[in-house]
Amino acid sequence: MIANTAKTYLTTALAAALALGAAFPAFSADTLTVFDWSGYEDPAFHPAYTQKHEGSPEFSFFGDEEEAFQKLRSGFKADVAHPCSQSVVKWREAGLLEPLDTAKLTAWNDILPNFKAMKNLMTSDDGTAWFIPFEWGNTVLTYRTDTVKPEEIASLKAFADPKFKDRVSIGDNVDDAYALASLAIGLKDWTAMTDAQFAEASAFLREVHKNVRLYWTDNTDLSQALASGEVDLAWAWNETATTLQAESQPVAIKKDTQEGLSTWVCGYVRLKGAEASADLAYDYLNAVTEPAVAAYMVESWGYGHSNAKGMAAVDPKILAEKGYADVDAFVANTLFQSPMPTELRQKMIAEFEKIKSGY
Repeated sequence: MIANTAKTYLTTALAAALALGAAFPAFSADTLTVFDWSGYEDPAFHPAYTQKHEGSPEFSFFGDEEEAFQKLRSGFKADVAHPCSQSVVKWREAGLLEPLDTAKLTAWNDILPNFKAMKNLMTSDDGTAWFIPFEWGNTVLTYRTDTVKPEEIASLKAFADPKFKDRVSIGDNVDDAYALASLAIGLKDWTAMTDAQFAEASAFLREVHKNVRLYWTDNTDLSQALASGEVDLAWAWNETATTLQAESQPVAIKKDTQEGLSTWVCGYVRLKGAEASADLAYDYLNAVTEPAVAAYMVESWGYGHSNAKGMAAVDPKILAEKGYADVDAFVANTLFQSPMPTELRQKMIAEFEKIKSGY
């Protein structure tokens, strides 16, 4: 009798559970993980994804692309990642990437023409798509206007000037470091760097190292150092000056140094072995490249957005203020951080580690 009663109760409970399952949508454990730079978890960069999925994806962060590369090589799992132009070939050749289905990318045909035309960026030689650009900007001389005079920083060689000892910050980032060094020695195409130029650029970074107070790893660290007066001169992204100026800090950028500045483009890739569904990945890639994101990107972060339609819709006054009114002028007198030979980048990585250690 007791057994029959228990059996009846279990049957009733199971029927109730099945009824509830029919009444409510099934729970999905499918979660997108984005491997990214700190700060890009900002929901304003992917509003369409948040609206569709009632929340943001999960984020995991890296400090620079070499750290991200090594972590992925060692087995770290994520679905989508955010490398920049100079790393795409290396990641692809290492077998870390999954090809993109451009038919599922709503903004693919609206990406700025300059990026489409760049060899080994969005596609490989056989036409396979690997990378969709998201944001672009400069690494540029940034300084405190109350302690540094413009005439003192007419040249990028100021970073190695003894007068700025313990007052300098450059990124703990091999690409930005060698972009600075390449420009300082008069080289604007680092893919053509000779052994002699590599030695000259490395020697310049050793001189800069004598002045470095801080090798910054993210915008927050650098912004705090500039705001507090710990650092007066920095090799920084547009974001740094944009955020500090919004706080009324005496900080400016100097794009017209004798040697110029560096320009880069970053974007998103799908990672091989991704555990989340492809649909979630494409929802995210489409969300960040929507035209509507461009205005926020330019105004609040000081970067350009990859969607040509989005950039065309931004208030012309804001575009002019941030330097994006004329794309040709924006990239003039610049070293573009284009994809470089993997062997050269490995040499840079090894040498930069020695330089930071004082060797």
